[in-house]
Amino acid sequence: MAISRQCELAGVTRSTFYAPLLIAVPDEEELILALIDAEYTLHPFYGSRKMVVHLRIKGHSVNRKRVQRLMRVLGLAGMAPGPNTSRPHPQHKIYPYLLRGVNVTRPNQVWSTDITYIRLARGFVYLAAVIDWYSRKVLAWRLSNTLDSEFCVDCLEQSLRSYGTPEIFNTDQGCQFTSDAFTGVLKSHDIAISMDGRGRALDNIFVERLWRSVKHEDVYLKGYVNMPGLQLGLTEYFEFYNTERPHQSLGDLTPIQVYQTASGGGARIVDKFKERKTFLEVEAKSKTKAVTTILNPMDYCLDQRVH
Repeated sequence: MAISRQCELAGVTRSTFYAPLLIAVPDEEELILALIDAEYTLHPFYGSRKMVVHLRIKGHSVNRKRVQRLMRVLGLAGMAPGPNTSRPHPQHKIYPYLLRGVNVTRPNQVWSTDITYIRLARGFVYLAAVIDWYSRKVLAWRLSNTLDSEFCVDCLEQSLRSYGTPEIFNTDQGCQFTSDAFTGVLKSHDIAISMDGRGRALDNIFVERLWRSVKHEDVYLKGYVNMPGLQLGLTEYFEFYNTERPHQSLGDLTPIQVYQTASGGGARIVDKFKERKTFLEVEAKSKTKAVTTILNPMDYCLDQRVH
């Protein structure tokens, strides 16, 4: 059987077959990498300075330079521009963010994708997934031990084959998603392309929440040793995530229930700055009339559901 056919049946890319199995790291750094990984998943806004403090509290005296190097090994950075899994390419086109203030009211209106790392016993690999914003359903996912665009394109194409086409597709500004190979697939299906703003942590919040669930509910608990075990474990977890795990933001329904019925879901990303400015303007006007106007703080936070 051809290698390409074997990879297709196994659900992995050809680059995974030809490349080394793991991205190895020195033995003595495994524990520190594990601590950084776990803390970053809880607090993705932590940069190297806060991570140094966290590690010292845990009893590991490390300097900032070493922490910066280890975060680069994991492809991590705080929620600010810097070296991470979202490295931009200077010659690739960056598209505007289209979702600020948009009410997501139906399945297949908005999809998005992102990449995270998965720590194994002797190294780590990368995970990409496509998620439907309305229902939080994971439409497709792929593993790779190289941070290229091929496995991201493969994940996207699988989503399109299985679920049709969304109206808008959102990504970050990483070179995998700005590449001609990736954007070309979206353009060929007449899908509007949206990309996160730099330094805006909430623009792709639903995929970030997915990564937190995957790691804390499966990866950290099971401690996968190798790629085949991870592939099998994630297959089981994503099936559970889509069909059995109730979501509080969905009224305790499962993503597949919400996706199939087109009821009970929704999303909206609010521009905090503009909403706060509106609040200040209203407050200033109210003072001239001796009337106090108070806006609900939730009005300018992330709305999980649209009623």
